Amino acid sequence: MSLLNRSLAEGIRKVGFRKWYERELLSSHAHMLLAFLCVIALMASLEAFQGASTGQKLADVGFVIVSAAIGLWALRRYLYLLMHAEEVANQANCPKCTAYGRLTLVEEDRRNGDALVCCKKCDHTWTISP
Repeated sequence: MSLLNRSLAEGIRKVGFRKWYERELLSSHAHMLLAFLCVIALMASLEAFQGASTGQKLADVGFVIVSAAIGLWALRRYLYLLMHAEEVANQANCPKCTAYGRLTLVEEDRRNGDALVCCKKCDHTWTISP
């Protein structure tokens, strides 16, 4: 878990489900932006490779490797955060009254990260698995 991303139970307890979901999506899209910037840096490094001296070509190869590594990490993180947020959001409808995202944390299972939640509208409880 990242320092910027709270666990599901901690997020529901501190800021509520909807804010937790919004922050997960914002974090995932920030990683997408980082991946896009790495693609630009990668293309710029490849462009600078032409007509460069041997020392500059070595530096350009280093920049290509670093840009590619950071870009791949950012893309993987973007996809993980996006899929995690969507998987949890699909479980946020109350099974009884179908209210979306109106829930409070009742109990947290620290072993597997499950959160027992209660609907604010009808007091029905169910488990959300991250």
